[in-house]
Amino acid sequence: MTYFASIRLPFKLTQTRLIPVVTCFIMSLHNFAFFKNFFETYSDSEKFYQQALSVAIFHSCLLILLFSLFGVGRFLKFSLAIILIISSMAAYFIDSYNVVIDANMIENLLETDTNEIRDLLSTKLYLYLIFLGVIPAYVLARLELAEERLKFVLLKRIALMVISLLIALGTLYVSSDFFASYFREHKILRYYSNPTTPIYSSIRFGMDKLKTSTPLELSKIGTDALIPKLDKENELIVLVVGETARSDHFSLNGYKRKTNPLLEKENLISFINVSSCGTSTATSVPCMFSFLTHEEYDSDQAATTENILDILKRAGIQVLWRDNNSSSKGVADRVEYQNFKTPDLNTICNPECRDEGMLIGLNEWITQYPNRDILIVLHQMGSHGPAYYKRYPDRFYQFKNACQSVQLEDCSQQEIVNAYDNTILYTDYFLSKVINWLKQQSFQYEVSMLYFSDHGESLGEKGLYLHGFPYALAPEAQKNIPAIIWSAENNNDIDMESVRKKIIQPISHDNLVHTLMGMFEIDSNIYRRQDDILEYLHQYH
Repeated sequence: MTYFASIRLPFKLTQTRLIPVVTCFIMSLHNFAFFKNFFETYSDSEKFYQQALSVAIFHSCLLILLFSLFGVGRFLKFSLAIILIISSMAAYFIDSYNVVIDANMIENLLETDTNEIRDLLSTKLYLYLIFLGVIPAYVLARLELAEERLKFVLLKRIALMVISLLIALGTLYVSSDFFASYFREHKILRYYSNPTTPIYSSIRFGMDKLKTSTPLELSKIGTDALIPKLDKENELIVLVVGETARSDHFSLNGYKRKTNPLLEKENLISFINVSSCGTSTATSVPCMFSFLTHEEYDSDQAATTENILDILKRAGIQVLWRDNNSSSKGVADRVEYQNFKTPDLNTICNPECRDEGMLIGLNEWITQYPNRDILIVLHQMGSHGPAYYKRYPDRFYQFKNACQSVQLEDCSQQEIVNAYDNTILYTDYFLSKVINWLKQQSFQYEVSMLYFSDHGESLGEKGLYLHGFPYALAPEAQKNIPAIIWSAENNNDIDMESVRKKIIQPISHDNLVHTLMGMFEIDSNIYRRQDDILEYLHQYH
């Protein structure tokens, strides 16, 4: 079939020359965000064009060295074709949302469910994939190269690598002052280099997963956990794990818009200086339920060590996890888990299954466990982007001219904020329904609600969108989260007025596990009262 015939150029292209050609193509068309951010950082420099040329040459040399390791012949063409396709998709996300493809982002993408993947699909993505990935990869695959002996191919490959290395080192030497600043003070720029960062991050992610591929025995902690006999009242606590909510868009915390009209009517406490453990769900959710602090947190150790839910279960507390997000990220593997992401259990889907559906059937569920302390975890879909407009029913379309696209760069920042604020308005409604349900149970339980978002979100500030930025470099919008405590008036355990005085004190996800232990009045050596954010009128520890 002529359609699949080899493509012949007027001149014979060798394997050695193919590598620099592909490199130039990728550097020119797959690195728009990299050079855009570079321009914004160094545009005031008197030597801007010299610096831009230096960094382009340096990164090109690195790519040539990398691609030179991809074998010879058909394997080389196949490897470069795959790189073109992957790099084109990475270019779309980096260019569109100004995100970086690090190991955490790769983990997020792999753990994303089909509905969330569907939200990311767009015409622009297909255009990037076809014109920057598939078509170049096809041309590369059908390209007829000059025939050479393997010995000469290897010699030329070695020569190419040596020359590239010398040019890279020479560039570093000639522009040493610039590169000292580039490497030390502008680390974030390097994260935008495509496909260097995605390749490095994929290798790092794969090696981390390979280390943990062998099942390890679960380490037990808090084995002495128990509820003192002096505690005669049964607790019913709902912990709402929010999604992508940022503190400065809650009117409870001073935001100019009334995004929390219902919660403002409740006697609750909203903490305004709260930090997340990570900037992505895959990190924050396991971390917030772990007894490892943010500084200590290691995903492998957390996955092989019991978390707060295990300790509560051991102490005799009935635990239920209801999920309207992608999953519990392994946190709820050893407790009762219910998936409310589909209409099988969630009867409020229009068409997306709504967070409020997680309240359905709770009356019947708690009657199965009389005279027991109960913790119910509700994992929200919340404000998950970029399809903010899908995260709320039509009646919550209060802030008009909201962005109706996943192509956030095609909307004005105000349109993005409008859509996002509508999601917070719906979260306000959902949390008020949680509180109202708890009030109905207060005649037989001491009832309370805790709400912690998993991380924040960038809404276009400084060209950044979504979340998942490396924590050390992430803006506060991705780390400063809302946290709320509500307790019924007849709950005589918590001194709400004393707690109210601490609303501006710094707290974080690290405090959650110890606060839960305090609320359930659990005795254990693992409990740290200084990390419990609540004040108790009765203390059994």
